[in-house]
Amino acid sequence: MTEFALAQSTPLTRLATLLESGAAPAALAPYHGTLTPLEFDAPDRETAALVSGAAVHDLGWMSRLAVRGEDRFRWLSGMVTNMVNELAPNAGAWNLVLNAQGRIQGDLTVWRDGDQLEMEIAADQVEKLVAHLDHFIIMDDVELASLEGDTALGLTGPLANDVLGRLSLPTVETPMSSVQVEWNGFDLKIVRGYGVLAPHYELWVKAEGLARLWKSLRTAGATPVGSASLEAFRIAEGIPTYGLDMVERDLPQETSQLRALHFNKGCYLGQEIVERIRSRGNVHRHLRSLELFGPVPASGTELNLESGAQAGHITSAAALTLNSGCRVFALAVIRGEAELRSQPLNYTTGAATGTARILTAPPTFDPEWMGNQQS
Repeated sequence: MTEFALAQSTPLTRLATLLESGAAPAALAPYHGTLTPLEFDAPDRETAALVSGAAVHDLGWMSRLAVRGEDRFRWLSGMVTNMVNELAPNAGAWNLVLNAQGRIQGDLTVWRDGDQLEMEIAADQVEKLVAHLDHFIIMDDVELASLEGDTALGLTGPLANDVLGRLSLPTVETPMSSVQVEWNGFDLKIVRGYGVLAPHYELWVKAEGLARLWKSLRTAGATPVGSASLEAFRIAEGIPTYGLDMVERDLPQETSQLRALHFNKGCYLGQEIVERIRSRGNVHRHLRSLELFGPVPASGTELNLESGAQAGHITSAAALTLNSGCRVFALAVIRGEAELRSQPLNYTTGAATGTARILTAPPTFDPEWMGNQQS
């Protein structure tokens, strides 16, 4: 049985609602099925906070669901691609949700707190995934219940630990783990999520404590950052978003996100296809991180080899603005034969053209290197 109220229109996050009542409300834009602040400052200042400082930002577009009932561990383990039963206390794992044909229906993060199980799902996926999961609660003692009382702020950047320290809050050294503390009369859950270029924290608090937490993080040195800069940073980190970089037709191994797969956990929906790919062969295309030299292309833009042969297509792209210049990153689906040729990739946006190279390691942001690339 599922108890979950689905929104009928695009809602404001709690932070957006809080800031709307201020003297200088931030411009809002749709993001993951909600309206959230788009930007607070110049793009280079917001990017600098993410890349070399500490940024505080909205995570109110994330929804939490409790998984309850005697069969919760067994049932949930059979519905997702990563570990559930083996999770340590106060630990989490990112998962894909598949159908019987092994196609990706969405993604979520499973968290364990003692014997309690929770799922974090982006707001724009909640309706679809809840319906999908609910379909498979048949004779199981399982209930999915929305946890609507809490909301979250993000704290991202290499100096995030310094900000937590100034507030006398504990840091979490291991990604995908959490700790719960009492802070100014509120229960505060501090989650260290997955990050490539910088630590990513989630700070979950009751809605009544949001204003105080927002103000405290800013006072402690965190710079407010909107969804535009967050999205550019996500793409630079090579972290895919469902609905853009991963879609329903995709197979798990095509996404190159092996961190979402556990090959020894036992049976789950779609597991036969995942195992067949692992044991018998490979897929013929992969999601890859790119750096682009040219204009920012739209999603769906074709990539071609020098011969003109199609090599793949862009799924998402954005410019990352820094004081020392602007760099363009993208995620793209690349055909296997194009990767083997190791040739430059070309694309066209309007009357302009650009080139792309596949990144074999996360990007670095050395100002001298950037200057050389732009000269």
